[in-house]
Amino acid sequence: MKKQSSGTFLHKLKIIFIPGSAREFFAPRITPIYLIRLAVLAVACLVFFGVFFRPVLISGGSMEPTYKSLGVNLVNRFKFSGREPQRGDVVVIRYDDRVMYLKRVVALPGETIEFRNGKLYIDGQELPEPYLKLPSKWNLPPRKVEAGYYYVVGDNRSQPIQQHRFGQVLRRRIIGAPTW
Repeated sequence: MKKQSSGTFLHKLKIIFIPGSAREFFAPRITPIYLIRLAVLAVACLVFFGVFFRPVLISGGSMEPTYKSLGVNLVNRFKFSGREPQRGDVVVIRYDDRVMYLKRVVALPGETIEFRNGKLYIDGQELPEPYLKLPSKWNLPPRKVEAGYYYVVGDNRSQPIQQHRFGQVLRRRIIGAPTW
C-alpha cells in the first residue's frame, strides 16, 4: 500500500514538472499545473540568484585584463563562509547597497605592504604577481594592515595610483568572490 502511494506521488510530481510533449513545453496552456510549475521556478530563481549567486555587471577597468569591463559575473556569496580570504583571492567588496568592487587580496591582517617602482612588497619581501600584465610605476610608503582588515587592489596598475580605489577593507565588507 505504501509503495502505491509513493508511486502516485512521484507520478503527480512528474505530471506537474515534466511537460508531456514539446508543444506543452514551448507553448503551454495556462492551467493550474502550469501556474504551480511557474511559481516553483520563480521561487527557485529568487533563492538561487538572490541568496547564493548574485549576478553583477563589472563596470570599470581596475581588474583588467583578468576581468573585462562590462562583463557579467555571478558572486558566490558562500566562498568565504568556511574560510578567510587568502592572498591572491579575487573578492567582491560591498561598498554600499548598489555598488560593489572587484579587487584582489594582496596583504593579510598584520602584514606591512609597500609599493616601490611598481613592485609589491609584503613585510619587506617582493611578492611575485603573475596576474599583472601591464607595467606599473606605483610608489606607496610602507603601511601595516590592521587586525580584521585585508588590503585589496586591482590588477590593472598601469594607470596612475591616484586613479584607483584600493586599500584596507574590513572583513565583513567582503561578501564573496566571482564565480569565474
